[in-house]
Amino acid sequence: MSLLSQIRKDMSVSAVVAGLIIVLVGFTSSAVLVYQAARVFGLSAEDSSSWMGSHAIGLGFLTLILSVRYRMPVLLAWSTAAAAILVTGNNGFTVHEATGAFLFSAFLIFLCGATGLFAKIMNRIPIAMASALLAGVLVRFCLDTFASVKTQPLLIGSMLIAYLVGRKWAPRLTMLLVLVTGVVAAGLSGLMHFEGVQIQATRFYFVWPEFSLTAILSLGLPIFVVTMASQNLTGISVMRANGYEPPVSSLMASSGFVNMLTSFYGGFTINMAAITAAIGNGPEAHEDPSRRYITGVVSGLIYLAIGLMAGTVGSIFGAFPSEMVLAIAGFAFVSTTATCLQNALSNEQEKEAAFLTFLIAASGLTLYGIGPALWALIVGSVAHVFFLWRRRAA
Repeated sequence: MSLLSQIRKDMSVSAVVAGLIIVLVGFTSSAVLVYQAARVFGLSAEDSSSWMGSHAIGLGFLTLILSVRYRMPVLLAWSTAAAAILVTGNNGFTVHEATGAFLFSAFLIFLCGATGLFAKIMNRIPIAMASALLAGVLVRFCLDTFASVKTQPLLIGSMLIAYLVGRKWAPRLTMLLVLVTGVVAAGLSGLMHFEGVQIQATRFYFVWPEFSLTAILSLGLPIFVVTMASQNLTGISVMRANGYEPPVSSLMASSGFVNMLTSFYGGFTINMAAITAAIGNGPEAHEDPSRRYITGVVSGLIYLAIGLMAGTVGSIFGAFPSEMVLAIAGFAFVSTTATCLQNALSNEQEKEAAFLTFLIAASGLTLYGIGPALWALIVGSVAHVFFLWRRRAA
């Protein structure tokens, strides 16, 4: 059977919808930070689209190719934390120095994959802790969804009803029903604002890098750390928590290499998706894990299209109310969060360490610029080793 025939055979409505939601959630939740980071380094509004375009094309290409190659939903993204570092950490650096820092960070990620170092670290993390980490990361989105009822009760209420109806009578179409209901409810409530939409192709802006030790230490190294700790580590854990065995070293080397190419056009990170990965890897995408790779095919193609029209697409996604986007993500994560929490606590000997991992991941703790994912694994690992040692000593 040819590749296209196999893809057509594996195509499903639920996987296509999941792919659409991945892009919607990923783009609307943090794309503004990418544009803002470009403006901080002195780029015009038109040239800023190069930063979004380079990310979209790079991650879209990798998501499409790797998902088809490995027949699993390998979902790539940019790092929101890295974008935040750029927005808040520019101490007079030029865009050329920033590009040098991007290239440095991407090379380190490539090195982690090429040497197999990251895979060795990931192989030592118990499945219970990986599940607890994912549950802790996702539960915040579920909670925030219902917190939005205070500001948009009709919108969130109608989406909740759609979710319950879908889960009862059409599980594979649940998120499509939630998405359509959200758009209709937002439109009827006057929450959709398309007046700012502009037709604008991406203007790719090449920047020659300059390597500054100060910029590398202030931007490049922090970007590398947060990308590995909060994105790649979590993203691989998401896949493993859903029963996949991703080729970790290959994924790291591929993302680092493509990131090096896109860094000349503003691509500061191309890494494993963390939050949106749960949408494509979970049962909502398809009950058959072998057919969920279609979410990568769909989202990859959409991201490639976005890369060519970054300015236009950014303004379109900006028309959606933030509460609707948050609720789409929250409802998409309910089933996955429950399953991961169940898996994390099912082993009597590992449940305490796993629950500590869950609590810290859910807390949103950020210390010394490092997010909750890494701290959760550090504390969880220490607890796991301690309890294991205590049982052996007894």
